[in-house]
Amino acid sequence: MDLFEGNALSTEPLAARMRPRNLEEFVGQEHIVGPGRLLRRAIDADQLSSLIFYGPPGTGKTTLARV
Repeated sequence: MDLFEGNALSTEPLAARMRPRNLEEFVGQEHIVGPGRLLRRAIDADQLSSLIFYGPPGTGKTTLARV
C-alpha cells in the first residue's frame, strides 16, 4: 500500500470535498437556517420560491443554494 494512494483517488479540490452536503452539516447563519427559522421551515415544507442571497464573498451563499 502506497502512503499517497488515497490522495490519488480524489481529484476534487479540498474546498469541494469539505463543502456541506446537507443542512445538518451547514455551519453558521443560524438566524436563517436554524431549527424553526423561516428558511428552514420553508425547506422542510418543500415550499421554496425563488431566492436571492446577497452578501460578501465566503459567507456560504453558493453552498447554501447547493444544499
